[in-house]
Amino acid sequence: MDSTRDQILNSLKGKSVLKQNIYEDISKIFLDFKEVIKDIANDLKKEVAKVDKRIVVDSRDKGDVEIELKVAEDTIIFLMHSDIFAFEKNHEIMKSSYIQEDKDRSYCGMILVYNFLTDSFRYDRKNDVGYLIARIFINKDLHFFLEGKRQLGYMFNDFDKSVIDKEQMVKIVESIIVYSLEFDLYVPEYDEENQLTVSQINEVNLKTYIATGKRLGFQFQSQEKNPE
Repeated sequence: MDSTRDQILNSLKGKSVLKQNIYEDISKIFLDFKEVIKDIANDLKKEVAKVDKRIVVDSRDKGDVEIELKVAEDTIIFLMHSDIFAFEKNHEIMKSSYIQEDKDRSYCGMILVYNFLTDSFRYDRKNDVGYLIARIFINKDLHFFLEGKRQLGYMFNDFDKSVIDKEQMVKIVESIIVYSLEFDLYVPEYDEENQLTVSQINEVNLKTYIATGKRLGFQFQSQEKNPE
C-alpha cells in the first residue's frame, strides 16, 4: 500500500505539477497572441481602409481561451485548449535528441486555429463548417512547432530550436492570414446540388438548410437532419 501511495504522490508531484506549469505558461502566451492579433488587425484595418472601405478587418476577444480575427471573407478562430498533451511514441517529434534528453519536453499546450467563412457568422448559418488549418504546440521550455496545411506545415517545425516570442507570433499569425486568404471557396459539382424541396424554400430562410465551407462548397441539408 505504501509503495502504491508513493507512486501516486510521485506522479502528482512530477507529471501533474509539470502540466500545471505548462498550462500557466501557455495561458500567458495566449494573452500575448491576443495582443499580436489585435495589433495586426488594427494595422491592416488602417491600410485596407485606404484601398476599399467595404473590406472588413477586425478582431474580437471572446474570453480566456478564444479570439476571433476577421479578414474580409475569412474569419480565423484561435482557441487555446485547456489540456496538456503528450505525443505518441512513434511521432516524429519523439525521435529528436532534444526530446530524448528530457522526455518532459514532449508535453505541450496547444492552440488550435480554424478558418471559417465570415458570412457563416454574419448570417448565423449554423450548419456551416470551419477547417482546422493549424495546431501550435508549446512545451515547458517555451519551444514550439506548428502542424498545418501547405506552407504552414514546414515554416515552423524546428521544435529543437524555435522559442515562442512576439516576433514569432507575428510571423505565425501573418502566415495563417496568407494561407486563409489563398484557401478559396470551391463550387461543388452541379449535379451534386440540383434539388431543393418546397418545404425548404418555404422556410423563413435557407440558412438552416444550406451548409457552406471552403471545401464543402455548399450542400442542401434535409429537413429531417436539421429539424430547427
